Amino acid sequence: MLKNLRTKVLLGPTLVVVWLAPWNLNAADFKREVVYQIITDRFFDGNTANNDPPQSSGLFDPSKTNWQAYWGGDLAGIQQKLSYLAGMGVTAIWISPPVDNENVNIGGSSIGAPYHGYQGRDFKRIEEHFGDSSNSWTAFDNLVTAAHGQGIKVIVDFAPNHSNNNNNGEFGAFYDNGSLLGNYTSDTNGYYHHNPNIGDFNDRYQDQYYTLSNLSDFNQENSTVDAYLKNAAQVFQQHKVDGFRIDAIKHATWGWLYSFVNSIYTNADTFTFGEWIADTTSDPLYHDLYKFANHSGFSALDFPLYHAIDDVFARDNGFGEIDGVLAQEAVNFQQANDLVTFIDNHDRQRFLSINNNQNRLHEALAFLLTCRGVPVIYYGTEQYLHNDTNNGNDPFNRPMMTGFDTSTTAYKLIQKLAALRKANAAIPDGTIAQRWITNDVYIYERAFAGSVVLVAINKNETSATPIGGLFTALPAGTYSDYLGGLLGGFSITVKNGGGNNPVVDFSLPAHTVAVWRFQPGKPATPVLASVGPDVAQPGVQVTLAGSFSGTNTVKFGTMVATVVSSNSKQIVAKVPSLANGNYNVTVWDSSSHVSNSVPFTVLGAKLIPVTFTVNNAAPTTFGDYIFLTGSAVELGNWSTTWDGAVGPMLPPNYPNWFLNVSVPAGQTIEFKFIKIAGNGSVTWENGANHKYAVPASGTGFVNVDWQN
Repeated sequence: MLKNLRTKVLLGPTLVVVWLAPWNLNAADFKREVVYQIITDRFFDGNTANNDPPQSSGLFDPSKTNWQAYWGGDLAGIQQKLSYLAGMGVTAIWISPPVDNENVNIGGSSIGAPYHGYQGRDFKRIEEHFGDSSNSWTAFDNLVTAAHGQGIKVIVDFAPNHSNNNNNGEFGAFYDNGSLLGNYTSDTNGYYHHNPNIGDFNDRYQDQYYTLSNLSDFNQENSTVDAYLKNAAQVFQQHKVDGFRIDAIKHATWGWLYSFVNSIYTNADTFTFGEWIADTTSDPLYHDLYKFANHSGFSALDFPLYHAIDDVFARDNGFGEIDGVLAQEAVNFQQANDLVTFIDNHDRQRFLSINNNQNRLHEALAFLLTCRGVPVIYYGTEQYLHNDTNNGNDPFNRPMMTGFDTSTTAYKLIQKLAALRKANAAIPDGTIAQRWITNDVYIYERAFAGSVVLVAINKNETSATPIGGLFTALPAGTYSDYLGGLLGGFSITVKNGGGNNPVVDFSLPAHTVAVWRFQPGKPATPVLASVGPDVAQPGVQVTLAGSFSGTNTVKFGTMVATVVSSNSKQIVAKVPSLANGNYNVTVWDSSSHVSNSVPFTVLGAKLIPVTFTVNNAAPTTFGDYIFLTGSAVELGNWSTTWDGAVGPMLPPNYPNWFLNVSVPAGQTIEFKFIKIAGNGSVTWENGANHKYAVPASGTGFVNVDWQN
């Protein structure tokens, strides 16, 4: 998601046959993975033949001094460094958008090139600078095959919000596997929204329908655009990707995104997370974010936790800020362990550009890799890579990778903690609880099904802190530092305290991180951590994560599901043929021991985006909103609450309100519109329920009057 070329914006019952292949059997559950984010052009030049391809010649700078030019990194370069990544414990790579990007220099006498990948022109071909001059899939396929051979999954960055610039270059032109579909300036088919740039990023209508910094904004309610974007994602799935990072989901049409991610999960077992920038839990649209994540099947990049990590470790705020964000998000997000966490990325200053202190970087990395969520390491962090020009802001946070040293402390730290994430279920699946906290010291505990990891961090540079009165779920015994003293850790002794066990007092030295862990044997009873995705129609395969043994039966409510595969950590099952609604998923072992339950939403069918408009709705004042509610779980099952009903709707032509909503294909739904006032009171429209026959495919539109 780019402000422009030069600057990045700062800011989840039809039976379907599901394609599944051995390489991504458990791709929908990423909690055990360590993800490495790569700006392809800035990582490694593995094929010099594609540096200056004929269709976009002149956009390459061999001197690597023009930060807006291509510098030569490519898919072959990533492939050549897979052993380096695997040795660090990386189990997934997130690569910048590899699709064919615009070919025209928009930098005038200088070079202005889409080296970052966010100026797409053909979403079904590979960029020639990253692959070959034929825009073929060869280099991409080679990378994916080699990555899977090293046990590394592949996540593709995908940008369905826009094509390329609307005011220069190729003027938004986009292609379907080489055939021109249209452009922004002569948009006779309505493929784009033609609105100004977003001026208020807290305005729901502007966020979804205005233009993001001159990037031609797709109209996903257009059936051609809808099909094009979904088909393009499916092409990547056919080329065996394991996940998608979806760019700028805050700025695509929210209702359409439900159908988009549903299409992804229907096609294949795939982890999907999106970029929705809500900087803190007090952000005006934070509530919209977690409502979206809880109902859509999307996970999200955890921007509130990123800002807390940045404040605490790089800017020296107290640990209470991190603890507060973790506590708040645990309440708000249905599957907080699926949130994707990071300490910096391609849109933010690198950590060391804010605070060039390797102790603090190591502490932040240790926290990231042991905290709840799916951790992402930005390329070069393990090599202490940073360029502080303009305080390290874009594009200077995207330097060329300068080395591949496997002996740095950061490399070894990631290696060790990636192994712990794989081995100990408390890290991917567990709860997180604060055990001790001051401004400079944070001791927290992860626990799941008897597995326990206790982490202690002292970020003070000069002073030790005496630790007394510390309790833990670790059983009585002596525990060595899992990191082997890499960050100054040591052994502790735990006494028996009946479950909440006291730790013998110790002193935690300055800039120290220690990790102590316990792993039990097989559980006596199955324990369920999550289901991913947690919303899907019958026939879709989902991944259950947890701690299991023996032969297991999966139930959605009381109905038994077909189990596709099973091991001690994950079960893949098909959603059974149930009426749409909310169900509890449980796992039963052969002795009829039953696990805890996890909520799951069964959809009525594959989702279709439909735009609902209600004219002359009930009068509203500031703080009042119109919502949609109806007969299907996709419409809230007649809920009248903010989180249960669909909305809020959008009033650019007040008193008419509209909203794009994903509803089950081929089914007749009943619905009404309601006003939820600022004080929570509800006003229903009068009259009979509205009815609508949802199309079997494509997109739909409903236009009715409010019934007085």
